[in-house]
Amino acid sequence: MTHFLTMSEPPPQTGADLLRIVRINEEIKRVVGVSLKINIMALNAIFLAKRAGTAARGFAVLSNEFRNFSQDLRSSMAVLTGVVYGCVNEVSVMLQDLRFTRLLQEAGRQAPQAALAGILERREEKSAGHRENLAKLRGQLKRAFEEAFQMVELGGVLAKSAKIEAAYGQGFALPLAQVSGEFDQIVEEIRASLEALRRSAFFSGN
Repeated sequence: MTHFLTMSEPPPQTGADLLRIVRINEEIKRVVGVSLKINIMALNAIFLAKRAGTAARGFAVLSNEFRNFSQDLRSSMAVLTGVVYGCVNEVSVMLQDLRFTRLLQEAGRQAPQAALAGILERREEKSAGHRENLAKLRGQLKRAFEEAFQMVELGGVLAKSAKIEAAYGQGFALPLAQVSGEFDQIVEEIRASLEALRRSAFFSGN
């Protein structure tokens, strides 16, 4: 009887996982919003560099690279969002299964064990499959975050290079330096967000 009552006991982190993955998704949305801001900033920087002429040619090239960075970042966030939705689906199904299993276990206290043992065993197999799927998705999401983080590190290099190029902008050196500083600040903001997400307790499964 003990095996019947303890079968399919809910993993204690399942409910917490749902909250964690929802928070991750919200942060991803925020990064997407910031990436759109980078694209607008890059366009403005390109126009400013054109006004500065040949002295800001290098700055114009870097500004265009920032536009590419913005697009690549949005694509990366789209991949993350897809994996996040997969995680939400698996966790939601697991929670539904756990609730139904508890009802079956309660019914088992008032009916012969043999009447429900087979059903519970099949449900346990199904739950094990969902746990395995979620574990794979955790790994995919973690790898996707690592790739996004490396991309943002490259964005940091672009921002620092823009600061150097701004110094050669002659009469436009000051406004170019201001723009490059804004690039650096916003990239650091994204980097900090992704760093926090990489450390989310969701990845430990505890």
